[in-house]
Amino acid sequence: MSDESLYVPLADGDLRLEPIAEAHREGLREACARDGEIWRIYPFTYEGAAFDPQFDSLLDGGPRRRAYAILRGDDIVGMTAWIEQGQPGWSIEIGNSYIVPEVRGTGFNTRLKKLMIDHAFACGLERVGFKVDERNKRSQAAVLKLGAVREGVLRHERKTWTGHVRDTVSFSILRDEWINR
Repeated sequence: MSDESLYVPLADGDLRLEPIAEAHREGLREACARDGEIWRIYPFTYEGAAFDPQFDSLLDGGPRRRAYAILRGDDIVGMTAWIEQGQPGWSIEIGNSYIVPEVRGTGFNTRLKKLMIDHAFACGLERVGFKVDERNKRSQAAVLKLGAVREGVLRHERKTWTGHVRDTVSFSILRDEWINR
């Protein structure tokens, strides 16, 4: 599997994933500003003055993190990324995900994740992982709803931008589990 086959535009009806580009900067800035509270449980903030350096890191993510702008119709409603995890060509993580409050709970996130998981397995990967802050119960429930298995907690896995020492819950879906669901 090559990076070129994994990191491509993806679409399902009104849902589009476009590789992040400078043209997405202002739309994503506006989307990220719609929920100031959420950033307190993220490893990094995309609020205010922190937005531009964070967006620049998405642009410069290299092979380790390949970010997408998430669009519903013509509107940017969030971001997500492929994050290198495990053996290249074998395992990948879906992370760096944020969607605006108005599309949460509508099934949009489920469609988004299914699109990415289907694509990852179509590209020949064997494992898709997710890492979620232990405090983020909504995201944990969403990952479990997809059929992911909770693997455990990585204790004190990182320090977030707020100084909080984060425990991270690890989940995964294996190719056979996804295809045979």
